[in-house]
Amino acid sequence: MANILVVDDEMGIRELLSEILGDEGHVVSTAENAQQARELRSAATPDLVLLDIWMPDTDGVTLLKEWQRDGVLTMPVIMMSGHATIDTAVEATRIGALNFLEKPISMQKLLKAVQQGLSRGQEVVRPAAFHPRLAVPVNDANAASEPGFGVVSNVGLSHPGNAAHGTPAIEGKVFTLSFELPLREARDAFERAYFEHHLVREGGSMTRVAEKTGLERTHLYRKLKQLGVEPGKLAKRGG
Repeated sequence: MANILVVDDEMGIRELLSEILGDEGHVVSTAENAQQARELRSAATPDLVLLDIWMPDTDGVTLLKEWQRDGVLTMPVIMMSGHATIDTAVEATRIGALNFLEKPISMQKLLKAVQQGLSRGQEVVRPAAFHPRLAVPVNDANAASEPGFGVVSNVGLSHPGNAAHGTPAIEGKVFTLSFELPLREARDAFERAYFEHHLVREGGSMTRVAEKTGLERTHLYRKLKQLGVEPGKLAKRGG
């Protein structure tokens, strides 16, 4: 299962792609223009983006350049268009697009391109991407010395600077992450611990957690459901 962002100004295209990808088990977010795409990308990094070239406010190639310029083109992007020239497709690929799909898009080509994109995304992102300041000392020498494991204390897990306060999110819990896990499982494990930390710290208040994590409440609810995190139980622990 992956988080996929579909950016297209045609409602029919968005709904069709959402239905197909949803049936494959993916979580799909949609944007009808570049501004919505910016906001969704700012809230969370998708595993893959399907990006239309011709849009009314800002075209897809310009948005792709913008993401590259700002250093946020960290996910595979597949361009889509029914009118683009070969030059446009080549330019998008040169900027950083992984693939190009010509509309109308067949289901077979779509699913093949998505699978290739997700596989490429797993290859690009390495365990080294974890913030080094999160690797704070813990009293578990065996786990720390075991090859392929990163041991991270839950102290200040939300922000590295909080570690100095010594306030654990969930008393006595140590977050142990195997670098041998597939990327998606490793990311989900980290995100689960991250949101559990904030939920306990904020007493289960979704409003405050949304503010702390920079997510809209609807996106936060969807994310917690996806990760299997139960705010009610964590609120009781925090109390």
